Amino acid sequence: MAATIATEDQQRVMGILAHANADDLAQRFAGLADLPRWQFIRRPETGLVMVRGRIAAEGAPFNFGEATVTRAVVALDSGETGFAYALGRDHEKAERSAIVHALWKRHDFRDAVETNVLAPLQQQLDEADDKTRGEVAATKVDFFTLMRGDD
Repeated sequence: MAATIATEDQQRVMGILAHANADDLAQRFAGLADLPRWQFIRRPETGLVMVRGRIAAEGAPFNFGEATVTRAVVALDSGETGFAYALGRDHEKAERSAIVHALWKRHDFRDAVETNVLAPLQQQLDEADDKTRGEVAATKVDFFTLMRGDD
């Protein structure tokens, strides 16, 4: 059984898996070898969550609307459990994410998961963020006011 893992580390791993592209995750998952046996604790299921927002990131939160989310929970035969939440209805992504999360908790798989799955997915997410920031920056307009003196 895995030792206690810091909450921040769990959040980082689950965040990468949740934000990753499903096809990229599937490709990285296929590269993992000698996977241990596992079983579902909770099969992938789709439901709704309430999305909350704030105006300009300030003010009182309000219910913005609902989003479709799929979750899954697996357990490896060695006892580690993996959890996954993913926007949308992709049951396979939720299943793979949960398995990767559980594998990451095993000391003998952690390095392989970090190197072959999480690091490349994080790099792709960072590159996509940089591209979006560049596109947004290109459309930035600086407004200024010229003061006119009385002649």
